[in-house]
Amino acid sequence: MTDALKRLSEEGVAIWLDDLSRKRITSGNLAELIDQQHVVGVTTNPTIFQKAISQGDGYDQQVSDLAARKVTVEEAIRMITTADVRDAADILRPVYDATDGQDGRVSIEVDPRLAHNTKATVAEARQLAWLVDRPNTLIKIPATEAGLPAIAEVIGLGISVNVTLIFSLERYRKVMDAYLTGLEKAKERGLDLSLIRSVASFFVSRVDTEIDKRLNALGTDEAKALRGKAAVANARLAYQAYEEVFSSDRWQALENAGARKQRPLWASTGVKDPAYKDTMYVDDLVAPNTVNTMPEATLFAVEDHGEITGDTITGTYEQARADLDAVEALGISYDDVVQVLEDEGVEKFEASWNDLLKSTQAELERLAPSEG
Repeated sequence: MTDALKRLSEEGVAIWLDDLSRKRITSGNLAELIDQQHVVGVTTNPTIFQKAISQGDGYDQQVSDLAARKVTVEEAIRMITTADVRDAADILRPVYDATDGQDGRVSIEVDPRLAHNTKATVAEARQLAWLVDRPNTLIKIPATEAGLPAIAEVIGLGISVNVTLIFSLERYRKVMDAYLTGLEKAKERGLDLSLIRSVASFFVSRVDTEIDKRLNALGTDEAKALRGKAAVANARLAYQAYEEVFSSDRWQALENAGARKQRPLWASTGVKDPAYKDTMYVDDLVAPNTVNTMPEATLFAVEDHGEITGDTITGTYEQARADLDAVEALGISYDDVVQVLEDEGVEKFEASWNDLLKSTQAELERLAPSEG
């Protein structure tokens, strides 16, 4: 036991669990992770809920009631998932209170099928915030082109947002701009800016997965030497962009009005390639005022053998830029890679949502009361 998680927290990294289920809530497991493993937040997505609902019997009573009422499968999903998020938010409420709203957060995602529809995304975000009805909720909105104005509008309504599916540095800058625009709208409406929070979920491991695949196809020694470097470099340059934006005059005016910084969140931090150390995307991405959301396996790997030696981002920007430039010099287009990843990300979330629809429909049919 290294207590690397404690050290990570002390370095300014908020540890969020990338998983939620009713069993995790009712068994006391979530409370235990908060108490013993320094977990201060939870993120969810359609894949997580699909897995939870299709396993075990924790949802049977609620699904049976929903089936008796003959609700649509979409309504059933919203009732089930918002119930879990509400209960998790209540468990995390002491953390929220102790950190003045910084942590103790639970994220829930808008329907990913709306990723390219701005108005529908805003409407869905409002509905989710109303359904969960907890101040420590974050509504997840994807950083698609259509998502950017939705983020600004939702923030402007005073709703806290987790921006998801960020892969490129250019898009990340647009996400930060949308956050500032939203805060400016909220300020015009007279809202309390200190109550509006946001994280920007910058995806990590998938960048290596895609670029390593292209490096392997090249097969040269030069290409092989760059394997496993692009994702960390990309994230480090994102932190550099964060530092620039949140030291600007525009930001300073908002901070003076009570606004809080939008923290970078490292998402997709489970290592996909067994050749890499399983804590790589935690050990190499330590910096103040960040979030690292981990699957449970990564959480315990960090606890057992993570090497948290202090800030591993600040001051690395020149090397990070050199690593990405070296990849580009081999003919691997950064712009193409990040576009492929965004397109795949939206498709995967939509596919997960469709799986969630199927699983929930099957459960509604299995638990439907007999007629009569």
